[in-house]
Amino acid sequence: MENNGEEKRMTGQKICLKCVMPESKPEIFLDQAGVCNLCLEHAARAAAPAEKALETDFTKVLAQHRGKHEYDCLVMCSGGKDSTASLYYMKTRYKTRPLAFTFNHGFETEDALANVKKSVEKLGVDFMLFRSDFMHEMFAKILKTGSKAVICHLCSIWYMDLTFKMAERFDIPIIIAGWTKGQSLRQPAMTKCACDSSASEFLRMGQATREFITGHVHTDPKYKDFPSSMEEVLARAQKRHKCLVLSPHWFLPYDAQEYTGTIERELGWKYPARSYPAKSTNCDLNFISAHNSMKFYGYTHYHVEMSKLVREGALSRAEALELLKQDFSKELLDGIAAPLGCKADGSPLTGK
Repeated sequence: MENNGEEKRMTGQKICLKCVMPESKPEIFLDQAGVCNLCLEHAARAAAPAEKALETDFTKVLAQHRGKHEYDCLVMCSGGKDSTASLYYMKTRYKTRPLAFTFNHGFETEDALANVKKSVEKLGVDFMLFRSDFMHEMFAKILKTGSKAVICHLCSIWYMDLTFKMAERFDIPIIIAGWTKGQSLRQPAMTKCACDSSASEFLRMGQATREFITGHVHTDPKYKDFPSSMEEVLARAQKRHKCLVLSPHWFLPYDAQEYTGTIERELGWKYPARSYPAKSTNCDLNFISAHNSMKFYGYTHYHVEMSKLVREGALSRAEALELLKQDFSKELLDGIAAPLGCKADGSPLTGK
C-alpha cells in the first residue's frame, strides 16, 4: 500500500489509505488506521446484499419505446470516452435510432469536438450541436466574487435543463448519458442526474452553489429563470415531457480500458491533448473548477468519482492518484479565464 506520509508531503493532505479521498473535515475524516469514513460506510453497505442493475432492465426499457418516435433516444455526447462509447453501443449493440447531442458553452476543446464529428459520421447518426455563450456572465461572476460555488455543478444544471428541452422538442422518450458507476450509484433503470447533492461529501459544495444562485444568479434578469438545483431541473422536465435518463455503463460489463480500445479502433477516437483529470475529455474551464475545488474544499468531485471506482475494484488507487495530480500553471488558468474578461482569480485582465 502507498506511503501516506509521502503523499502528505507532496499534497499537503492526508489521503485515505484505501481510496483517494483527502482528509477534509468535517465531511471527510480518517480513522486511526488511515481509512476515510466513506470507505467505512461503503464496507458496511457491501456487507448487505444489494440489487444489481442488470442489462435486461435496460433492454426492457428500450423495447418499450423502440420505433415509436422519430428517435429512440437522445445521446449526450461530449466527445469523451464514456459518452462516445454510449453512442457507439446505442447504435451497434442496442440497434436504436439515436440523435447525438453536443453542447458547447465556449470552452469545449477542438479535440473533443473532433471526436464527436468523427463518431457521428462513422456511425451514420443524426447530430445536433448547440453553441452558446449564455453561461459566460455567470462563470465570470463566480470568479470575480470569489464564490465557492462549483463551476461544474452550475454547468451541469444548465446542460441537463437544455438536454431535457431538446428531448421535448423532438419528442424523444429516453436521454442517454455517459455516466459511469463512479459518477452514479449502481441502480436499476430510473431517472437520476449527476451526483447526490445530499451526500456528505457534497454538502458544502451544494450549499455554496445554492447560495450563489440565490444571491448572484437570480438577481440578474438574464438568469431569473435559471433552475435552483438539479432537483428543480428534473421537476420542471417531468411536467413538460416525461422521459428517462439512463446510462449503458450502469449495465454493461465492459471496463473503461476495454471500451476505450473499441472506440479507438472503430471510430478513430483520441484523447485530447489536454484535459483534467488526465486521460479525460473535459472542457478547458474544468481546470479552473478543479483548481478552485481543491482550494476551497481540499478535493474535487473527481476524487469522489474515482474513489468509488477504487472501492468497486474498477480502478487501482495508484492509477487514480496519478490521474488526479494537479500541476496547473497560472498562465494556463489565466489563459482559460480570459474570454470571461478576467483572470482565473477574478482580477481584471491587464489593461482592462
